[in-house]
Amino acid sequence: MTARVLIIAGSDSGGGAGIQADIKAVTMLGGHAMTAITAITAQNTLGVQGVHPVPTAMVLAQIDSVASDIGVDAVKIGMIGSAETAAAVAERLSQPDLAQAALVFDPVMIATSGSVLADDATIVAFKALLDRAMVATPNLPELEALGGEDAVLAHGCSLLVKGGHAEGETVTDRLLETGEGEVARWEAPRIDTPHSHGTGCTLASAIATGLAQGMPLEPAIARARDFVRLSLLDAPGLGQGHGPMGQQFVRNDGLFTGPALNQMTLPATDYAVSIAFYKQMGLKQIVDSPDNGYARFEAANGVTLSIHVGDGVAGGATAYLESGALDAWVAYLARRGVRFEQMPKDEEWGWREARLTDPAGNRLCLYQAAEYRRYPPWRI
Repeated sequence: MTARVLIIAGSDSGGGAGIQADIKAVTMLGGHAMTAITAITAQNTLGVQGVHPVPTAMVLAQIDSVASDIGVDAVKIGMIGSAETAAAVAERLSQPDLAQAALVFDPVMIATSGSVLADDATIVAFKALLDRAMVATPNLPELEALGGEDAVLAHGCSLLVKGGHAEGETVTDRLLETGEGEVARWEAPRIDTPHSHGTGCTLASAIATGLAQGMPLEPAIARARDFVRLSLLDAPGLGQGHGPMGQQFVRNDGLFTGPALNQMTLPATDYAVSIAFYKQMGLKQIVDSPDNGYARFEAANGVTLSIHVGDGVAGGATAYLESGALDAWVAYLARRGVRFEQMPKDEEWGWREARLTDPAGNRLCLYQAAEYRRYPPWRI
């Protein structure tokens, strides 16, 4: 059954954040997005020019409408609009027909442009939503406004501390649980781009989609982070300020448990001739490494094809099967007698790979690459 995700948040007329970003994320990850709009904003990449809250009764009517007919597997809350709406929504989500839906609470307070989207009374009212949430996803300024890590964990929800507002070239996100402290962390190089409008909205909605699809919290966060980073790298560059991300361009990039056939490497004898041939076929060259006799091409759906001079025709081709849960997949196969020449190993080019041959002697590589498959450091 299709995962049903209810988004309770404000509308962004510029399409970069809010409801618009939420719908993109849920849709691209295979869920069905439903909405209860809490506020209408006039905004673009330069800032927020106006905010019009939706009356609380209308917010509740939207929730009742979709819950009574379609049903809800997970809820994502972003901009809530007012203290009154926050309290009413928390009460509504605790009623029997919605009490089992996983709730991801992104406590939106300040827009990327600096515009205030939640007053002091609304922030105080967030406590009722934290009591109901499975996980809260504040950035560092929002976490401080909520009273810090211990204050959030006191509500019994999990806490994803997002590190995007911290200094440094590495972004660190940490998952904390009540009574256990830090249970997982993710580190990745900072992506230097002004087109980051909607990162928090997209992350929270992507997590909610994973939970609605039955994923445990930690894998849902891991996939959501990959989706956000690829969306940043795929940003179309619209507007004069903080532009929207490129959620619509994220396809076929390891955001699944797999396996999926995503890459083939073919032997070649003449580097230049082979490059010319595959360009003529309509493929886009994304890697050019003549010293290594290696080039990679990308098709319109993100699948790649490589050539390698010196691989030797006798060695045949190598097929690459991608998975977002490589270690678990390899362990499953090994328990059932599949023999590997290389168990999962982190390679210097950013992929994690396991290798084996099929009964006919063809080479197979099982791998996990996430953003490094589509955007390796050596990409043209």
